[in-house]
Amino acid sequence: MSSGEAITRIASWIDGRERGKYATLTNVHMVVEARRSEEFRGVLRDASLCLPDGMPLVWMARAQGIEASRVSGPDFMVDFCEKTGNKGYRHYFYGGAPTVPKELAQCFQQRFPSLKVAGWYSPPFRELTSDESTDVVKKINDTNPDIIWVGLGCPKQERWMRANCERLNAPVMLGVGQAFDVHTGHLPRAPKWMCEHGLEWLFRLCVEPRRLWRRYLVTNTSFLTALFLEALGLKRFE
Repeated sequence: MSSGEAITRIASWIDGRERGKYATLTNVHMVVEARRSEEFRGVLRDASLCLPDGMPLVWMARAQGIEASRVSGPDFMVDFCEKTGNKGYRHYFYGGAPTVPKELAQCFQQRFPSLKVAGWYSPPFRELTSDESTDVVKKINDTNPDIIWVGLGCPKQERWMRANCERLNAPVMLGVGQAFDVHTGHLPRAPKWMCEHGLEWLFRLCVEPRRLWRRYLVTNTSFLTALFLEALGLKRFE
């Protein structure tokens, strides 16, 4: 599914005032996490839409005869706002460091003057208590959003969306991860040629080596091992 097709589908959910929908932008890290965790596999299976955010997944799909194109979080946010700007959707921004969601809302309002901001919230880095979670849900519902952009990082944001999709009144939530920091200038974006050749992970590793070295060492190695075993016919992965 292309970015344009995804936008059309999500817009139909909003226009139809549906509830309980969430979409993931799936990358290699999420695939490896799903292989390890039955609970997280359930999170992805329950998603209304899973889009490939990573060229390795696009290449895998194409090798199996499936038409696919990459849909990245930062690009999808811009595409969605450009193509639905005349619909009057109310956008809520959830996630990021304390100042980030507000900065993001202001950034998008400047870029898309017709965009309506329902609100924003930066949750604490720790797990919310039951009472805090209830308060957050009420806070978001009170703003009556049409779409909630979630930037908590993988796999936290996907778990949060599934846990709250039936409690929130918004028709749809989208997990866009680093898009919050990219659009507010807190993180640089990889050059286009690196994104197109499956090397965005290397750029991010160079930018944040202390935070990401273990993730990429483990997940990339696990992913490549699985591909190798499947290519040799030694093992079949779901």
